[in-house]
Amino acid sequence: MNYKISIKTLFLIGIPIFTVMVSCIKDSPVQVVPFVSTPVQTPPAGNATDTTTKTYLALGDSYTIGQSVHPQARFPAQTAALLRKEGFVIAAPVYIAATGWTTLNLAGAITTASLKPPYDLVSLLIGVNDQYQSRDTANYRSRFTSLLNKSIELSGNRPARVFVLSIPDYSATPFVAEAYKKQVSKEIDWFNTINRDVCLQRNISYSDITPSTRQALTDPSLVATDGLHPSGLEYLKWAALLAPKMKAALQ
Repeated sequence: MNYKISIKTLFLIGIPIFTVMVSCIKDSPVQVVPFVSTPVQTPPAGNATDTTTKTYLALGDSYTIGQSVHPQARFPAQTAALLRKEGFVIAAPVYIAATGWTTLNLAGAITTASLKPPYDLVSLLIGVNDQYQSRDTANYRSRFTSLLNKSIELSGNRPARVFVLSIPDYSATPFVAEAYKKQVSKEIDWFNTINRDVCLQRNISYSDITPSTRQALTDPSLVATDGLHPSGLEYLKWAALLAPKMKAALQ
C-alpha cells in the first residue's frame, strides 16, 4: 500500500491538523509516559488474517514520545493507525520513552517499568542523546546490543516482531548552527553505522529514516516549531515505512 504524506492523510488517520505544528523541547524535564489511552476503533474491512488485538511497545527517547506533540502524532501512534486501516486490531501503544534519554536511561527505565510481555510489536529508536552528550561509540555498541536483546525478549523472543529505526539527523534543523552541522551529521552516521551493523548481525528489521530527516534542510514543514524535533508530517513518513513491515510480520 502506498501512503501519501499529506495533510489529507493526517485527517484520514484521525490526527488533528494542529498537531503538525506542536513542538518538542529537548531540554525540558524528563517525563515518562507509559501508556496512551487512545481508543481502539473497530478496523475497516482490510486484508488482515488475524483480527485478535495486538500489542505494541515503543522504546526510545524524545523522537518516540514526541514530547510536545499530540499523542496521535507520535510515530508509533501513526503506525498503529495505518495498521488499523489495514484491518488489524492494534491496542494503543505502550511507551517507555522520554526526552533526553540515552541508552543507559532507557535500560534503567525498562528495568523498573511495569511491563506485561510478550508484546506483538516492539520498536526501538535510541542513541541521539548518546551522541549529543559525546558518549563513546564503543560503549554505545554494547549498550545498544543489550537493549536490542531486551527488545527481543519483550517480544516473546520473536526477532521478526522487533523493529529498529535509525537515529534522525538533527543537524538539518535550525537548532544546529551552520558551523557545526557537518560534524554533527558525521557523528550521527557513526552511531547509525553501529546500530545498523548490530541489527544486520541479528537479522532485525532496520528502517533508515535518517535521509528523510535531512530533507528538513529544505522543507521547514518537517520540523516542529521548536526548531529541533520532527513535525507530525515527518513522523508520518516514518510510520509509512514501518507499517508495511509490521503488517508482514503480523500476517
